[in-house]
Amino acid sequence: MKRYKIIMVPVLCAAAVFLLLRFFFIFGYVPTESMEPTLEKGSYILGVRIYGELKTGDIVIFEHEGRLLVKRIAGSPGEMVEHNGQSVLVPENSFYMLGDKAANSFDSRFWETPFISRRNVVARLI
Repeated sequence: MKRYKIIMVPVLCAAAVFLLLRFFFIFGYVPTESMEPTLEKGSYILGVRIYGELKTGDIVIFEHEGRLLVKRIAGSPGEMVEHNGQSVLVPENSFYMLGDKAANSFDSRFWETPFISRRNVVARLI
């Protein structure tokens, strides 16, 4: 019986870590300069998957064209944003995303569809 207890402690710890990372947290890596100076290139980040209301200024991890990206919300639903020289309204349940370092950021300004759906937001940075 004692032998099973010795094995169960690491197994339970591993299961707890797996569940926390799968459902509550996400670790990420910033491979480019697009969020400098806020997030340095090569930084590791931690996001929380369970979050409340998202607002302009929040930094989020989201899925875009099959990749996870990290950007700042520059426009929330119902807000007007400047996009390619025109003022446009951010649709319901969507966000307009920009990197902090505009010269090195592939963001909403360049995407064919400039808005990210709320369902594509994976986590908010802690």
